[in-house]
Amino acid sequence: MSIDFITILIIAANVLISLKGLNDFSFFEKNKFNIGAVRRGENTRFLSSGFLHVDYMHLFFNMFTLYFFADEVINYLGQFQFLLIYFGSLIVGNLLSYYFHKEEYHYSAVGASGAVTGVLYSAILLEPNMQLMIIPIPFAIPGYVFGIGYLLYSIYGMKKSLGNIGHDAHFGGAIGGYVLTLIMATWLFETHLTMVLLLAIPIVILYVMHKTGKL
Repeated sequence: MSIDFITILIIAANVLISLKGLNDFSFFEKNKFNIGAVRRGENTRFLSSGFLHVDYMHLFFNMFTLYFFADEVINYLGQFQFLLIYFGSLIVGNLLSYYFHKEEYHYSAVGASGAVTGVLYSAILLEPNMQLMIIPIPFAIPGYVFGIGYLLYSIYGMKKSLGNIGHDAHFGGAIGGYVLTLIMATWLFETHLTMVLLLAIPIVILYVMHKTGKL
């Protein structure tokens, strides 16, 4: 499997900066996403936090996922558009985290998960019938089924505060990837309209739950 230079560059940046953060506590603290720091005006954390990870496994899974889906987006939309989706999804993911946790001054998060989820959702929009193997499911499932299921699980995780996982950042990243891809690839409304509408269902559910006070 060939890999685009831009994908290699993004993975390399994540690895190098994450390793720096894992070995330099001060660097990690200065660049992680933290509500209190953002409210003091340190807005660069919306971006810098996306290149830090809590451990090697966290870094590996994010980069492994990016490796499989980044070039799908690049092949359809181009390198510059991919970068817009990657960084746009990262920022939207952190913005949604900020929105839901803005009164929790000690809330912190790191990771490229928002960006990677945005790229994943973009790839699914562009190629909704791609087949994905998800452990421990013993058979491949269509990309759009995974996309919808993943976001529904993220809503559940947000509501129940499951684990030490930024479900809201994942969800925000998916929204970023979804919206930006549709802006850049308007032809999807003609060729994949049913999938465009199906993949919007979790986003509508989140909005309704929030407006009705259920989230």
